[in-house]
Amino acid sequence: MPNYLGLDGFRFGWVAAWIDERGDHGFDYSPGLTRLLAMPHARAMIDMPIGLPTEGYRACDKLARKLIGPAVFLGARRDLWTFCCMATANEEYWKRGDKGASSQLWNIREKLKEIDDFITPERQATIGEAHPELVFWNLAGQVRLEPKTSPRGREQRIALLRDRGFTKIERWLTLRHGTGIGRDDLIDACACAVAARDSTQRVGGGDLDPRGLRMEINY
Repeated sequence: MPNYLGLDGFRFGWVAAWIDERGDHGFDYSPGLTRLLAMPHARAMIDMPIGLPTEGYRACDKLARKLIGPAVFLGARRDLWTFCCMATANEEYWKRGDKGASSQLWNIREKLKEIDDFITPERQATIGEAHPELVFWNLAGQVRLEPKTSPRGREQRIALLRDRGFTKIERWLTLRHGTGIGRDDLIDACACAVAARDSTQRVGGGDLDPRGLRMEINY
């Protein structure tokens, strides 16, 4: 039975949630992506930019931001991980007449490189980019939810995941203690798995990066 994988990064690596067509589901985690993406799957979605320009903002990020707001970070770029510090990176970008990168993107620069090292245009046939907040927005009837850091927002997201088959999510949230996996990381991985199984929509997709990767966000 095909598995559908959703992945999100956390401080010590990556967390993956999976669900199959019978509704069986589970989660796993690893310091690196390779073992998790080696799990048999029909489709995988990852909460990480795939397809990186050398300058400017990706069109798919700007389109997604119009729908769900500042939860979408702007400024993912191909060379971000080559700089020694964020100040140096932004000084260089500004010197080029480009826009700076956010601290959120700077903090995930090594994970940006890790997925970029792994992905190829051929692998994009089964591995795509999703944004959990865009997924939840769509599942809720294209309505913005309460902030995910609020008790109400958390319950809204958990309820949407339960409705889509992740009936063990609340138990998993207690099992993650001691792993370093954040509550939101596990919830977001499940949202990406739902997208891997069910998504038919995307923003972007018309642009290719210098490596020929499509720059799009599935939901």
